[in-house]
Amino acid sequence: MHDFQMYFKLGWEHIISWDALDHQLFILTLVAVYSYKDLKKILILVTAFTIGHSLTLALSSLDLVRIPSKWVEFLIPLTIVITALDNILLRGKEKNLMQLNYYLALFFGLIHGLGFANTARMMLAKEQSIFIPLLGFNIGLEVGQIAGVILILIIMFIMLNIFRINKKDWIMFISSGVFALALKMAIERIPF
Repeated sequence: MHDFQMYFKLGWEHIISWDALDHQLFILTLVAVYSYKDLKKILILVTAFTIGHSLTLALSSLDLVRIPSKWVEFLIPLTIVITALDNILLRGKEKNLMQLNYYLALFFGLIHGLGFANTARMMLAKEQSIFIPLLGFNIGLEVGQIAGVILILIIMFIMLNIFRINKKDWIMFISSGVFALALKMAIERIPF
């Protein structure tokens, strides 16, 4: 049980810590097009991300997948750039964007999972079984994402319902800001 708790905490911190800005920006960008009424859709969305993340972690931990970390560190902000750009280009077409987001979350979750893969591989090398550590980590990641989503939805509710900000303007503001930050991160990490 101690191993599960330790890896749960690692998963939680992987999404909640100050070092997890890339994950937080990705979740913010995905969730920006939804509202609190779409909670079930959002939970499916973040679970799709966790599934992709989990799959890559498992494959990497079993040493079946290896990608140079400098490429992964470049691809992670690139996924955020693409997601933010989709929000900007498909603004006003939220239904299309919401459908696309499920695929983006799953596929980009695979890439984001590679960001922790090298660390996970080293940590899990001493473990007899990777099942409990990966389960703990991924549940911690999922709970952290849900906490982040709830915080985002509270802020969105306040901005859209109390301050009466137009939803299209909200999507454009969040997506443009995240796009700029992620593009800067991607440019700084070009692996050539």
